[in-house]
Amino acid sequence: MTAQPSDPATPSPRRPIRDLPDELISQIAAGEVVERPASAVRELVDNALDAGARQITVRLAAGGVRLIAVEDDGCGIPRDELPVALRRHATSKITNLHDLESVATMGFRGEALAAIASVSEMALLSRTAQQASAFALDARSGELRPAARGTGTTVEVKELFFSTPARRKFLKSDTTELAHCVEAVRRHALARPDVGFAIWHEGRLVEQWRASAAPDVDADAALRQRLGDVLGDDFLRNSVPVQLRLGAVTVTGRAGLPDAARSRADQQFCYVNGRFVRDKVLTHAARTAYEDLLHGQKQPVYALYVQIDPQRVDVNVHPTKIEVRFRDSREVHQAVRHAVENALAAPRAQALAAASATPAVAPPGDFEQNRPVAPNWQAQTAIKFDERMGHKVSDLQALWGTPAAQPAPPGPTMEPAGATSPAAAMPLPTAVETPADAANTWPLGRALAQLHGIYILAESAQGLVLVDMHAAHERIVYERLKSQVDQGARIASQPLLIPATFAATPEEVVTAEAHADTLGLLGLEVVPFSPRTLAVRAVPTQLAQGNAAELARSVLAELGQHDASTVIQRARNEILATMACHGAVRANRRLTLDEMNALLRQMEVTERSDQCNHGRPTWRQLTMKELDGLFLRGR
Repeated sequence: MTAQPSDPATPSPRRPIRDLPDELISQIAAGEVVERPASAVRELVDNALDAGARQITVRLAAGGVRLIAVEDDGCGIPRDELPVALRRHATSKITNLHDLESVATMGFRGEALAAIASVSEMALLSRTAQQASAFALDARSGELRPAARGTGTTVEVKELFFSTPARRKFLKSDTTELAHCVEAVRRHALARPDVGFAIWHEGRLVEQWRASAAPDVDADAALRQRLGDVLGDDFLRNSVPVQLRLGAVTVTGRAGLPDAARSRADQQFCYVNGRFVRDKVLTHAARTAYEDLLHGQKQPVYALYVQIDPQRVDVNVHPTKIEVRFRDSREVHQAVRHAVENALAAPRAQALAAASATPAVAPPGDFEQNRPVAPNWQAQTAIKFDERMGHKVSDLQALWGTPAAQPAPPGPTMEPAGATSPAAAMPLPTAVETPADAANTWPLGRALAQLHGIYILAESAQGLVLVDMHAAHERIVYERLKSQVDQGARIASQPLLIPATFAATPEEVVTAEAHADTLGLLGLEVVPFSPRTLAVRAVPTQLAQGNAAELARSVLAELGQHDASTVIQRARNEILATMACHGAVRANRRLTLDEMNALLRQMEVTERSDQCNHGRPTWRQLTMKELDGLFLRGR
């Protein structure tokens, strides 16, 4: 006879409330602290760093499941404190609430050793400088005996999760668990160039990072060396230094160039007071700095180190200590964003100029003065362009304060160096004579010709420079528009003949009412039409032909999640980017050599000119070595 299922309506017998056994309590706590072997490695390395270690060796077997042994040369644990170290909430890091609110050590909870011991076979071996010998403690039996070891501590963890087989079933392959363990140590290594790290697996050396020889003499050089050792020399070549102090926050490190972006966010490292963290504030701030520099869904690479008063950040948020909470998140967000933006602002052409031994000569003129093509963003309708005959330049004096040049006549798109045209024969407002050695003095070189009305070919000291003239000019116009708006100008709006209505959530309605002034700064007017409907009455002039409802939804979503000032800047930049795209010189637009050179000179001094507003590169360089390779010269 099969058992009949119990009736769901029948209540189960009431169970009495009881205290859980200590062993079960420890195993529950272990589940919060130790998720996999890498969690144990992270906690044990934290303790080694707090002990003042200068060399840490991690030995693993079966990806850390069979064995995890962490050896250090720190201060060690006195004999009498070894049994205490295995108790829950026993620690030397904090003693009162004030210490908890200003934690300056990697560990502080006093849970790691007890949690690991409850789900493994663990042994401690330690010696202080004052002791004649080391002592070993078996966590399972409590046996304490003398042993041989130098000053420092070794924590040996065997058969992780042997007492909780269900947890062990969720572990991945040995190779995967090993990779997580290596990543845990790598995160520590990036923060502590003064400490040497070695990782062994099954008796084979997997990774080793040597401590810097004199970190106190040149900390920046030590960090640079460690970043190169851990992330590779390519990271150093394709990144720029970050250094900014804003109020109580200091941000240092390196930010990868947009060209070094990856499809995954696997090389993004953020540290707060030396602790690796995953924090939405920091991630969003860094991403915001890259917004108009990256193409598509590419992810930037960076290693950022935030120093802040420990009392202004709460590290007691999550048992794994990988999350933090800032007292003033806006302050930290602005510091990180500005630090990365400033680092990425300088065009690479300036670095080429700095590397050149020959001083640069005066630029041959202003491309905008030679041929102003930026739109009047205050006008009610966008300026239309003729891709063959040039641009209409009415109302440009109000924006640039320069006279309008005559458009060049149509002609072939390939212009050799000696060609002349009516436009070329006209005197340029600020042009100077092009020196014969311009290729060696200007970072982006001397213009040679225009290819298919799209690319500018230039000769530089390193080789051949190819410039996408529309993308480059788009960035120049965009940066100028941002500068204009930063000086107090408002984005012009255009009323809609028929307001665009859309169904809105209660949150969107509240956000629209609370941020009416912010929306007005962006050229948007969004008002309640009914309790569950919003109406868009006005939109930015340059976006009048777009989907007003979708535009309003996206801005309201940003306002609901982030600080209003951040949303204003992001939305403003998107609008200005659209204006700049309309205002940049178009393909098949014939330029004179003087105009090409003027464009190159402006690229060399315009911030973020290496990428257009959409994140595409504006120029590329083929060195003489690369050109020789194409033609097999010297082989």
